[in-house]
Amino acid sequence: MQLNHVANRLDPAHFETVVEMLRAKLGFIELRRTERAIWLRQPGANVDLQFSRSATTHRDADKLRSQVSFLSDTPRAALEDLAAWARERGLMASVGSYSDTEFYLDAPEAFVDFVIEAMTPEMAAYDV
Repeated sequence: MQLNHVANRLDPAHFETVVEMLRAKLGFIELRRTERAIWLRQPGANVDLQFSRSATTHRDADKLRSQVSFLSDTPRAALEDLAAWARERGLMASVGSYSDTEFYLDAPEAFVDFVIEAMTPEMAAYDV
């Protein structure tokens, strides 16, 4: 088997806003769409994101441990830019940190079971 995509859940009320943020700010393209889900790919990546609409009212209390993760030379600034974009569109968003090299964006009204993480490239410099 070969890894193809990772799936997470978005609140239906903010589904299109999050999809547009990924397209407008991070260059994602739409691969496929159904009534309840979308598959996206960032050019140059080899793993896709699937987002499903989820009307669950229960949010995972430990969702900070489940991330869609990106590399950036300026991770906090990159996430602050996304948070500002989201807030301009009426979506509450905030940036926090795990360390001085790993940061996360949460949009609790939209992200059901994950946060968006950004970290410096050396965090992914594995000896493999």
